[in-house]
Amino acid sequence: MPADAERAAETREWLVRARQDLRAADVLLGAPTPLADVAMFHCQQAAEKALKAFLAWHEVPFRKTHDIEEIGLSCRQRDETLAALVDRAIDLTPFAWRFRYPGSIDVPPPDEARDARALAGAVYEAVAGRLPPEARP
Repeated sequence: MPADAERAAETREWLVRARQDLRAADVLLGAPTPLADVAMFHCQQAAEKALKAFLAWHEVPFRKTHDIEEIGLSCRQRDETLAALVDRAIDLTPFAWRFRYPGSIDVPPPDEARDARALAGAVYEAVAGRLPPEARP
């Protein structure tokens, strides 16, 4: 497979996984008893994976991290128009762990999780909109 095709395939895979996290958040928030805490984890994951897709397309190496500020800084260096959205998305970072383990703080209200879902969706759309068609699912 040519290098550009490999790069496009890797980018698409990141976006597919980000979209799956968005779908998981939708299912969890639409449940008769919404699971806001778990949905917020998937929102963080979706934003993280979308930003990593952007970096993959631009062949910018990144380490394994859930820190959206770190990942976002690398994205901003490639496209400064992402700055405002990345700055907002940084707020999603703690959801990678905040509600995942025993002893966590109280479960967030569904409205807070819906806001996180909207933000994660905006990150996904912003990234996908900046990639060529062959790199999108």
